[in-house]
Amino acid sequence: MTSRPLTLVLSFALASTAPVYGVYAQSQPAPVPAQSAPAPAGQADQGLEADDAGLTGSVSADGAWQDLGIAITNFATDNDVPTQTNAGSTGALGRALSQVVASDLRNNGLFKPSGPDGLPQPAYAQVQAPDYPTWSARAANMLVQGYVRAGADGNLTIGCYLYDVQLKQQLMKGGWQVAPSDWRRAAHKCADMVYSRLSGESPFFDSKIAYIAETGPKDHRMKRLAIMDSDGANHRYLTSGQATALTPRYSPDYSKILYLSYLNGQPSIYIYDLASDSQKLIARTGNPTMAPRWSPDGKWILYSMASGGNTDIYRISSSGGTPIRLTNTPGISIGGSYSPNGSQIVFESDRSGTQQIYVMNADGSNQHRISFFGGRAATPEWSPRGDQIAFTHIAGNLRVAVMSPSGGGLRYLTNSWQDEAPTWSPNGRIVQFFRTEKTSGKSSIWQVDLTGKNERKLPTPVGASDPAWGPVRP
Repeated sequence: MTSRPLTLVLSFALASTAPVYGVYAQSQPAPVPAQSAPAPAGQADQGLEADDAGLTGSVSADGAWQDLGIAITNFATDNDVPTQTNAGSTGALGRALSQVVASDLRNNGLFKPSGPDGLPQPAYAQVQAPDYPTWSARAANMLVQGYVRAGADGNLTIGCYLYDVQLKQQLMKGGWQVAPSDWRRAAHKCADMVYSRLSGESPFFDSKIAYIAETGPKDHRMKRLAIMDSDGANHRYLTSGQATALTPRYSPDYSKILYLSYLNGQPSIYIYDLASDSQKLIARTGNPTMAPRWSPDGKWILYSMASGGNTDIYRISSSGGTPIRLTNTPGISIGGSYSPNGSQIVFESDRSGTQQIYVMNADGSNQHRISFFGGRAATPEWSPRGDQIAFTHIAGNLRVAVMSPSGGGLRYLTNSWQDEAPTWSPNGRIVQFFRTEKTSGKSSIWQVDLTGKNERKLPTPVGASDPAWGPVRP
C-alpha cells in the first residue's frame, strides 16, 4: 500500500514557545536575494511569512557549494521514551533521523556535511536557540538541528531547523506529524528542505524507486517488480516472480507503476495500482513487446512492438483501447521518452544501420536523428528539466552519457564495463542506472551526479536492474 501524505504541523510547542511551522516555509528573510526553491506541488507555504530571499550564489555542475560547512546534530527529544519504530526510543530515533539527513545531503554530491558523529549535541531547549559561538569556532557556515517527540496516540512529531551560523539567523523550519513507520520520510523531507534552501533547486530525497529484483542463475533468472526509497531503504516486492517483470515506470501522480510482464512467453503491459495492490491489463499484443512509458500527463502510454519484420513505437490510452502507430520505417525503433512538456519523444532506432538516438514530435511527425558521435546509442530518457537526454553509449563498453536534445554536448558520466538504462532523479541532477559485473553477471543499481565524479551504489537485498525514479512524494 502507498504511504499517506505526511501531515504538515502548523503549530506545536518547543521548549516554552509555540512557533508556527510550514514545510519549505521561511521563518526570516535571509540577507541577499537569490533564486528560491519552490514548494512541492500541492504544498504551499503555510503559517509563515514567505519571501524569495536566499543565499548569495548559485549551484553549478562543478559542485560550487561543496565547501559550505554544514553541521548536522542529533535530533533532540524532551523525553526519551520507547517508540514503535525499528530505531527504538525517541533518543535513538533522534540519532537515526539526523543520520538519514546527513546521508542524503552527503550522497548527492553537492554538499559535504559533518555530523552527527563527533559534534556537540544540543539539548531540547537549544534546538530553537543555537549556541552560535560553538559552531562558529568549528567553522560551520550552516547548522541543521531538529527534534522528535512521541505523542499519546503513538504518532511522532518531528521538527527540523536550518540556521545561518555567520548571520546568527534561522533560515528555514519545517515540521511533520508521521506514523512511526514513516519516520524516514520526515528525515527525507528535512533534507529536501535544506537542499532546496541552500541550492535553489527542487528537492528529490522524499521519492521512491521502482526496479527489477533479480535472483537465480543467468539462464533461469527470476525477475520481480520491486520498490524502495530513494536511499535504498524500505524494499518491497510487488510481484511474486511467477511472471517475468521488466522496465517499470512510476505514473506522474505516483499512484501506479507501469511495467511489462512475460508469462509463458506472452508479453503483457500492466498498470499496478499501489493503493489497492491490484493490476490492470492495458495491452496483450501477441507479439514481442518492449519498454512501456508514460506521457507526462499520464493519459498515454508508449510501447514498442515487433510485427512483420519491423519493430515500431505505438501509443495507447492509459485506460486501454486501440493503439496508434507512431513510427513506420524498416528496422527496429524502441523506447520512447517524452519531453517534460509532452511535445516530443526521444527514442532509439537502427534505421540508419546502427542503434542511434532520434527525436520526433508527439504525433510521430518530424522524425530525425540526433546522435552523430560514433558507436551506438540506446535507452534514451529525457531529463525532467528538459535540457538534457541521458542514454547508453555503446563503443566497446557500455557507458552512461548525456547530451543536449539537439545531439550536442556529449559527456560521459560513467566509465565501467556495462552501465545502462539511465533514469533521472525528480530534479534532474542525479542519474540512476544499473551496472552489470563482468565476471559474475550480477547487476546492481548505482547513482551518479552530473559531474560524473560522485558515484554511489544503492543497497538492495538481491540483484537489481531497470531502475525508474518516481517524482517527489506529496
